[in-house]
Amino acid sequence: MTFIVIGIDGGGSKTHAMVADEHGGIIAETVGPGSAVRPGRAEESAAVIADVVHDALASCEMTHVTPRVLCVGVAGAGREHERQALWQALIARDLASELVIHSDFSIALDDAFGDGPGVLLISGTGSVAFGRSPTGVTSRCGGWGPVCGDEGSGAWIGRRALSVVTAAADGREPETVLTGAVLTAAQVNETADLITWAADAPPRQLATLAPVVLSVADAGDLRANALVSLAVEELVLHVRALARELFGDERAALPVALSGGMLARGSTLRKRLEHRLKSAVPGAQINTEPVIAARGAVRGALRMAGEAMA
Repeated sequence: MTFIVIGIDGGGSKTHAMVADEHGGIIAETVGPGSAVRPGRAEESAAVIADVVHDALASCEMTHVTPRVLCVGVAGAGREHERQALWQALIARDLASELVIHSDFSIALDDAFGDGPGVLLISGTGSVAFGRSPTGVTSRCGGWGPVCGDEGSGAWIGRRALSVVTAAADGREPETVLTGAVLTAAQVNETADLITWAADAPPRQLATLAPVVLSVADAGDLRANALVSLAVEELVLHVRALARELFGDERAALPVALSGGMLARGSTLRKRLEHRLKSAVPGAQINTEPVIAARGAVRGALRMAGEAMA
C-alpha cells in the first residue's frame, strides 16, 4: 500500500469517516458526533472532525500513518467564510499532508452521479438540493440554514410540530395526538415546559421530534399527516426548481437521488415524496442505490491525490 486517504461526511447529527487505500478500497470507517459548521464556531467542528479522524485511524491500527489527503464534506461549508474558517482550524491540527473542504451536498452528489448529470435531494437535520446539468453546470437550491430555511428537514419538521402542539394547547387548532408524543419525546410534563426546551434546543435536537411526527402520522393523526404532506411539498419544490434551471423542464428526463436520515429507504417521508414526484416532476427517475457521502469524499481525496502526483 502506497498511501491512504480519508473521506469525511460531516452533518448536523453525525460525522462519518472512511479510510481508503490508493485504489479506493475501504480499510476502515467510523462514526462520531455531528460536525456541521455554524457561523463563528468552526473550531468546534474541527475538534469533532479531528477526533473522528483519530478514531478511524485507530480502528485500523494506522495512527502512525499520515494520510495523503483528507477530504472533508461538511454541512455549512457551502458558505465561503465558514469554509475558510474550518480550513484554518483543520490545517492547524496537521491531520494529513493535503486538505480539501467541500460542502456535504457536493461529496454526496459525487457519490450519487460521479461526473454525470442529476439532482440530489438531502433531508437530514437540515435540507438542500444540489444538481448538475447534462452540460456540467451545477446549482443548488435551499440549504439556507435552520433559521431561514431547511424546509422539509428533520429540524424544520420538529419546529413545526412544536407550533402545532402549542396552537392546540391554545385552542387555535384541534387536539392532536402529537401533543402527548412530543411531550414524551422532549421528556417534559407540560406544554409550557416546551418553551425552555425549545429555547435551548439546537437543530439536531429539534430533529429528534421528526420521527415522532412520522409515527403519529402513520397512526392516522390528521394534523401530523398534514405536516408530513407540507414537508413533502417543500422538498418537491427543491427538485422542481433545479429541474427547471438545469434540465429546462420538470418533464425532462432527470436522474434524482435521495439522501439523509429523513429519506432513508422505506421511510414514510421518502415513500410519500417518491409518490408526489411522479406528478410534480414527471421526468424524475429515482436512483434507488444508497448515497454514501463519505464515499464521495474518498473519491474527492483520491482525485486530489492524483492531481498532486501528476
